[in-house]
Amino acid sequence: MSDAGERELDRFAADFWEWRRQGAPRTRDDIPRLARPAGWRPAWSPADVARRRAELGALERRCAALDVGRERREPYTDLRLLASACARARFELDVVASWRHDPAFYLDQTVGTVFDALLRPPPFPATRCAEIARLLDAFPETLAAGRANLAGSTALELSASALRVSGGAAADLVEAVARLRPHVDPSSASRVVAAADVAARALDGFHELVVAEHGRAEPLGAVGRAALCRYLHEVALLPYTPEELLAAGRQEWDRAVAAELLEQHRRPDAAWPALPAGADEQCERERVAELEVRAFYESRGLLSQPDSLRHYRNAPRPEYLAPLRWLGVTDDLTGPDRLDEDGVSYVPPPEPGLSYFYRANAADPRAGIVHEGAHYQQLALAWRHERPARRHFYDSCPNEGIAFYNEEMLAQAGLFDDAPVTRRIIYDFMRLRALRVEVDIRLALGDWSIPQAAAALEDRVPMDRETAVEEAAFFAATPAQGLSYTTGKLQLLRLLADVRGAQRDDFDLRRFHDTVWRNGNVPFSLLRLELLGDAAEIDRVDELAAGERVAAP
Repeated sequence: MSDAGERELDRFAADFWEWRRQGAPRTRDDIPRLARPAGWRPAWSPADVARRRAELGALERRCAALDVGRERREPYTDLRLLASACARARFELDVVASWRHDPAFYLDQTVGTVFDALLRPPPFPATRCAEIARLLDAFPETLAAGRANLAGSTALELSASALRVSGGAAADLVEAVARLRPHVDPSSASRVVAAADVAARALDGFHELVVAEHGRAEPLGAVGRAALCRYLHEVALLPYTPEELLAAGRQEWDRAVAAELLEQHRRPDAAWPALPAGADEQCERERVAELEVRAFYESRGLLSQPDSLRHYRNAPRPEYLAPLRWLGVTDDLTGPDRLDEDGVSYVPPPEPGLSYFYRANAADPRAGIVHEGAHYQQLALAWRHERPARRHFYDSCPNEGIAFYNEEMLAQAGLFDDAPVTRRIIYDFMRLRALRVEVDIRLALGDWSIPQAAAALEDRVPMDRETAVEEAAFFAATPAQGLSYTTGKLQLLRLLADVRGAQRDDFDLRRFHDTVWRNGNVPFSLLRLELLGDAAEIDRVDELAAGERVAAP
């Protein structure tokens, strides 16, 4: 590829991601969060969807016209990444089509956008308040779009899930803004409150629509094998069939169960540590632990910790976020234009009755540092990448695979030798994520219904029934997200073994990890080609994709 061709590739990357910043749907996952352009508003009317389809078609044709051979591996990887991004956007619009079937989608595009705007720590000057008010002003239009798009096409299980929160969404929003008011610029407070009142009335009207649509909704059908494979091979660039992923997930489940049992046998008397006296104490413990984890990386030669990399911190959950916590992960992982800021994870008061993940993090903050903290570091490093196409999220497999691998890698390196309960927690996490592979794939293939998937989660994790139903409905609506943790980790382990075998005495673990973290948005099938010159995985991706296209009706 010529220098002019590389410049055209960079221009396409810039244009695609500017388009994506404008039109990507807001989700509850924290990794894909995008910094939106000034003046942004969600746009999901039928005309907006038609316009977005036309724009995507033009981008797809432009991407297909770019000619990059494998002899220059880095531009080839960038182009495959951008083709993957186009495939994801198409999958969202035309296959999953949450905008057509899921009422909760419109709660995410309204209340969810305000939730995201509140995640960055204070202060709330006038400019930031104006942004929040503008998002609130958009509620009536966005919810009207939802009314038009959902009519007669709402999925029963998704409307049931939405009903659990839609009836209280207006009150939650009003409560959040009331708690926010003391923290905002005084000259802006009345403007934000007035906009919230109008937005709340629109939410109440939308809840009435959800109730009506639920009464005539049809069951959510499985996405099907063809669509699942389309995602696996065109978006995630995974060189596996669904059956191969099921087998790998089952093997990882067996390994996790055995590891957890052996850990329990090794220290049967291990008791959970006492919870901190309050959120402030927990945050101080986490601050100290984060420094210890970073020092552990360095002292063991595992991962570089450059001085330019900011910190991952806990902070007490602000009172204004509590009413909206159902909208996603309460953290702020910063962004490409905020590399001088710390990542923040907000924690609730460490009280009895905390949900499992919050309890684990309160008992030992390292349990969160080694996963969510790994996300923060990986993203912050990738946002600095010299190749612009690699600064963005494409699929969860590499990102979640790195964080999941990081947990077990640090446990094996000795980080938790002083904490047998935390070691058991790490293996428990492994067991849950292995089960998600089976749940994810069997739902997508239609082998399990949502109640059957919920029963498996309830019995084998175990988890409470309500949470199990919520998880099962989420996986049914977002195929291939649940399998990303285990699949990504297993790909990374294979890559590690093969790079070690190829480099032998020249292999350096820190250098390998530095490369993987910095390229943490790149699917491992492409990273294998770059690091080893091994095209076997990407060739199989293409072979499987071509086979599925031929087999599709």
